[in-house]
Amino acid sequence: MTIQKFQRVLLKLSGEALMGDQEYGISPKMIRYVAEEVKSIFDLGVQIALVVGGGNIFRGIAASSYGMDRASADKMGMLATVLNSLALQDALEKIGIDTRVQSAISMHEVAEPYILRKAVRHLEKGRAVIFAAGTGNPYFTTDTAAVLRAQEIHADILLKATKVDGLYDSDPVTNKDAIFIKRISYMAVLEKQFNVMDMTAISLAMDNHLPLVVFNLTKKGNVKRIICGEEIGSRIGS
Repeated sequence: MTIQKFQRVLLKLSGEALMGDQEYGISPKMIRYVAEEVKSIFDLGVQIALVVGGGNIFRGIAASSYGMDRASADKMGMLATVLNSLALQDALEKIGIDTRVQSAISMHEVAEPYILRKAVRHLEKGRAVIFAAGTGNPYFTTDTAAVLRAQEIHADILLKATKVDGLYDSDPVTNKDAIFIKRISYMAVLEKQFNVMDMTAISLAMDNHLPLVVFNLTKKGNVKRIICGEEIGSRIGS
């Protein structure tokens, strides 16, 4: 019998993860795939929360580099995460997972406001919870929002989904000799400035001893393998 190692987890998805092979937007095939991966651990009885980025629709930092006010650009990025969250909610509910979207920006007609106690209650009742709109503040990434929400709901671990097998000492796409890093400390990630999550997110995880796993989402079954204790991806910890 498959036994899960973690009871409550937070899965961080980039907006780009939902694009599939497209140049932008949401790939119906990819969002179904993500939903099935979530279901694979939901069926084990794991309480699952998610944070999804908005880079497939709008990226605030990129817009600010072209002269847009950073605060305005980031707010547009937050709205993009809401679009992705609603799409993911639809995909999850189509395969039988009762799901709630909670937004850090009030928009009662499309999502619940973020209320910690309500979010935890949803998880305890067997619902997936998607945290949208980041932290609700500009200048903070969805990586930081993911770590913050993981801490607030007392998640056992944060899973950072990527398109590569984990953390490397250089970009494995451009350097075939890049060395894979199985385990690394928070401080080493900060010192070497590895571009796996932003430094604020890593610092917050370090301060609160939140374990992180960086893994390849495109390899089917990886999420379930991690939850069941297999050494998949790169582990960031103390």
